[in-house]
Amino acid sequence: MTKKVESVIEKQRETKVTLGCDVLVAGGGIAGISAALAAARSGAEVLLAEREYALGGLATLGLVAIYLPLCDGMGRQVTFGIGEELLRLSIKHGAEGRYPGAWLENGTAEARRQKRFEVQFNPHLFAIEAEMLLLREGVKILYGTLVCDVVKEGWKISHAIVESKSGRSAIRAKSVVDATGDADICKMAGEATCVFAQKNALANWYYYAESGSVKLEMLGVADTVGDGEDKSAQKPLIGRRFTGLDSIETSEMVCLGHEQMIKNVLRRREADRSHTPVAMPSIPQLRMTRRLSGACTLDGKETGKETRGHFDNSIGAIGNWREPGPVYELPFAALHGSRVKNLIVAGRCISADGYMWDMCRVIPGCAVTGEAAGTAAAMSDDYAGLDISDLQKELERKGHQIV
Repeated sequence: MTKKVESVIEKQRETKVTLGCDVLVAGGGIAGISAALAAARSGAEVLLAEREYALGGLATLGLVAIYLPLCDGMGRQVTFGIGEELLRLSIKHGAEGRYPGAWLENGTAEARRQKRFEVQFNPHLFAIEAEMLLLREGVKILYGTLVCDVVKEGWKISHAIVESKSGRSAIRAKSVVDATGDADICKMAGEATCVFAQKNALANWYYYAESGSVKLEMLGVADTVGDGEDKSAQKPLIGRRFTGLDSIETSEMVCLGHEQMIKNVLRRREADRSHTPVAMPSIPQLRMTRRLSGACTLDGKETGKETRGHFDNSIGAIGNWREPGPVYELPFAALHGSRVKNLIVAGRCISADGYMWDMCRVIPGCAVTGEAAGTAAAMSDDYAGLDISDLQKELERKGHQIV
């Protein structure tokens, strides 16, 4: 077993500032894509730093290729703007399943009540289309780039320290969006954070070819519900759970996922020799790890079975992806903390707890919070002092309805 060795060997060194921008987005998942897109469309110079070599995060590299509902399950759309734009982009070349014809082809109100506004997409095509979209909007994408530290001047981040194939360097930024999914920038900057105590069960979704068709195998505890079957109620692949915040533990998780995958493949091949894996996830399928403890926290003490109240600082809404009916407005104060003025978060690491963390971590919530974060980052570098009515007007101008 590998042992951790606690010692210090790196000497102090100078780090060159090689790039500068108005808005630095750390993380290129759905939240990061939405934030970068929104900031660029607001006129900001945007850099997006992504440690992998494709965009989309869990939705694409993780093969969790289900765009969960933009509606309330009762025939009413509640998520708009970039959230809807990306859904349409994800199936530009055709859907893999769950095609929401009633929503995309002017179906009747009754048809929309019968089928939710969700879709299964091809993750590879979506990743490339998202990349092309950002490049057209003027976003500079830095692949293979990990933000590993920040430099602060007073109450603001002045620079992000990054590691890449070019070595170690610094990026000067006026505003920073933490779309890492793990609140990594919040942790580095000294903002208050919380860790997901329950930890993550093992999952290893993969694509396979069988009898002339390609399908998605949802192996392990999933983070979506479909066709009346609660995938989250599946028996776990193994008894162990994972924080997703330790490199050794996460590496072990990936290896265990691969082991479960090949066992499943060989078992399936006993029934059909044509069963062949064609794509496996290139990042660990983690759901919740660490989040911001922000100026406002969407708590999850309630069951989540009813619509939550209105927030004066609402920046959009999402439906309950587990069951029809409830609608949740998302407050802007859940996107920023009280310690670092020019740091805002988007995606699964916003300040939401319990049941609401589970509701917000999926694609619609990531898109809504990403669009709000990116728009705000282009407007200000002091989020607690931002006039929320100005932000709401700008979001509405872009087609994002505040319900």
